[in-house]
Amino acid sequence: MGIIQDSLDKAAEHTVTRPAPRSGPAQMRFLVKTEKGSTRAVAELLGVSQRTVERYVKAQLKRPRPELAARMKREVRRRWQPRVRERARKRAATTGGIVIETRARFGFTAAPGSTDDGRIRLITQALPPRYAARLFDAESAGATEQQLRDIAAEGLQEIYFKDRGRRADGLQVEFTDIEYVELDY
Repeated sequence: MGIIQDSLDKAAEHTVTRPAPRSGPAQMRFLVKTEKGSTRAVAELLGVSQRTVERYVKAQLKRPRPELAARMKREVRRRWQPRVRERARKRAATTGGIVIETRARFGFTAAPGSTDDGRIRLITQALPPRYAARLFDAESAGATEQQLRDIAAEGLQEIYFKDRGRRADGLQVEFTDIEYVELDY
């Protein structure tokens, strides 16, 4: 996964209303429940035997080894409160928008006489709902990391650098050398 995709996943985790299960047996029971009771499907998902899944469900095993614990935690986070997450995404895509905070190098292509040297900038900017909708649609369609970056760069270009079309006409922004990106909606 890429940095924008990871940021979208973290932002989705902040929308949940209850904490996810933490213990190994509770996480395993939740995963079995999401797979409609199929311990075989959970075993294939986590890369363990079906018997191991059954032993966690019965609480005969309680502490998974670190790599299994990380896989379980990731899968539980991905599946926890899907309706709450979807409601938050819909709200961001229709009315709320998305806030992007980033520290990255921005390069420019602009009119003659202006500088096109890329500079590291720290930017926190609220993007309108149309960019949130585009990001979510691209993510659900399986877009590449570069496509997600292009959508974020276009949003920052229009809202931050061009000030919604009031200045810097013809400016093209490149979003490169990303140190970090945090999204919130």
